[in-house]
Amino acid sequence: MYRAWPKMIGGAEVCPVQLPGRENRMREPAYQTYQEMADGLADGLLPYLDRPFGFFGHCGAALAALETTIRLAERGAPTPSRLFVSSQVAPHDPQYGRMLTLTETELRDELVNLLIGLGANPIPDLVDMTLEILIQDMDATKAYALDEPVPVPSAITAIGWTQDFDVPARLMTGWPAYGPGTFELLPGVHYAFLEAPEVLQEVIRRDLCVA
Repeated sequence: MYRAWPKMIGGAEVCPVQLPGRENRMREPAYQTYQEMADGLADGLLPYLDRPFGFFGHCGAALAALETTIRLAERGAPTPSRLFVSSQVAPHDPQYGRMLTLTETELRDELVNLLIGLGANPIPDLVDMTLEILIQDMDATKAYALDEPVPVPSAITAIGWTQDFDVPARLMTGWPAYGPGTFELLPGVHYAFLEAPEVLQEVIRRDLCVA
């Protein structure tokens, strides 16, 4: 998902995280819940958290980034100086997401269109394998909800997109309950983040203080 991102944004290195069950980790079992994912991420990332860092998560990955931040804080481990959450409703608010309502057939069509948009050839067998992971992701998102906000020791930048019909920006008002920060409305559709547009990079540079 982040292959089009630059290696550096300002003075910050971009370090995409490859999760089990995907691409070169396809043979490994995928996580079933964001809580399970956060445990694995906290364990795997801890050796690399010896310098200031931030987390960026888009859509369901924003929930994984939040839950991982909670896990790190609970362990007394380093936490991100900034948590960037893009196109996601705060988890104590009512869930919303166009893809959460799609049937398996509709999700498959969505996946094929996304792969084509990424410049990939949607080979049927590969689509079927990836669809299984996408369904698991949707199930994890549906299952993740908090009764009350959990404040985290990280400033939060919530990012909405002007033409995002999957998760409208007007529904992202709940994030200040998790920590101080800002809300940014950027031009683009739901998947605009894939190309790391300059307006997004500018927000990251500014809020990580790495201009």
